[in-house]
Amino acid sequence: MRRTASPLSLILLGTGVFLLVLAPLLVSYVSPRAKSNPIDISTTTVFTGTGSYFDTQALATAHDKPLTITRQVRGDVADSVSSGRAVWDVSTSVDNEDTLPAADTSDSLQWTLERWVTDRRTNEPVHCCKEQPAFDGEAYLKFPFDVEKRTYRWWDGTLGSTVSLRFSGTKKVQGYEGYRFTGTVAPVRTGTRMVPGLLVGLPERGQVQAEEWYANHGIELVVDQRTGRIVNAAIGPRKTLRAPGAKKDALVLLDSRRMEFTPATQRAQVAQAGTDSDKLRLVGETLPIGGGAAGVALAGSGLFLVVRGRRSTPPRVGRRPLRWPLRKASGRPESAA
Repeated sequence: MRRTASPLSLILLGTGVFLLVLAPLLVSYVSPRAKSNPIDISTTTVFTGTGSYFDTQALATAHDKPLTITRQVRGDVADSVSSGRAVWDVSTSVDNEDTLPAADTSDSLQWTLERWVTDRRTNEPVHCCKEQPAFDGEAYLKFPFDVEKRTYRWWDGTLGSTVSLRFSGTKKVQGYEGYRFTGTVAPVRTGTRMVPGLLVGLPERGQVQAEEWYANHGIELVVDQRTGRIVNAAIGPRKTLRAPGAKKDALVLLDSRRMEFTPATQRAQVAQAGTDSDKLRLVGETLPIGGGAAGVALAGSGLFLVVRGRRSTPPRVGRRPLRWPLRKASGRPESAA
C-alpha cells in the first residue's frame, strides 16, 4: 500500500494556512491603518438652547431668547494629501432667530473660522498647513480612537486653552451608548475690546479698553468608544465684558446654561459612529477571530487528510507461465505440449 495527498486536502491545508497568516496581519497592519481621521470630511452640527445675548441695535442685553450654534467642518483634501495630515476648516457661528439661517454669517452674533490640523492616527495636533489658531490637547472635534476611561485635555477655542474633561460613566444617546466626559470653565480673562465706556459702567469716558471674560457653566460630551466620534455635545458658554480692573461683569455678550446638539444632529452622529465602529470591529475583531478559527479548522482538516492520504492498491503484474524446453535423450529440444 502507498499513501498520496488528494487535491482537496491540499486546498484545505493551503486555505487554512493563508487564513492563519491573514488574521494577525489584519490586527497588526490593516486595523491600525483603518483607524485614521478622514480627509474628505463634510459635516454640520447644530446646537440649540435658550440664553442671553447683546443686541447691538438696542445696545442692551436680550434675555431668554432662542440661540443656535452651527459648526461646519470641511476637509481640505489637497492640503491633507500633500501634508499627510488631516486638515479641516471649521466655521462656527452663533445666531438668534433674526440672524438665521447660519449659511449667511455676515450678521451672526459671533462667527469664527479656524483651521484644525491633526495626525490622522493619533489625533494629536500638528502645527503646519496654515493652522489657525495654534492649539493643543488631545480632543476637539473628536477624541482619539479607542477612547479610555480617563481624563482628557479638550481644546476650548473660546478659552484659547485646554479644559480637563473627566470620565463620568456612560450615557445613551438615541439608544446608542457612549462614554460621558464632563467639565467646567471658571471665569477667566481672555482678552480686551475697545467699547464705549457707557457699556461697562463708565459713562464719563468715551472709549475704554474693556476686559473680555469667559466661563462655561458645564461641558458634557458623549463619545463613541471605538471611533472617538462625539455623538452628543452640550455646553454652557458665558462671555462678558468688565471695566478695566473690575471684579464684576458689567455687560453680558452671550450666556446660556445649556446648548445641546439637536435631535437631528444626534441621529446623524450616532449613525456615522455606528457605521465607522462596525467597520473597525470587522477589521480588528470579527475577521481576525473568524479567520483564525476558520484557518485552524481548515488547516487541521487538510493536514489530517494529507497524513491519512488516499489508500490505493498497487496493480498486479501479469505472469507468463514458464515453458521449459523438453529434451530427448538425444539432447535436441522438443516443443512443449
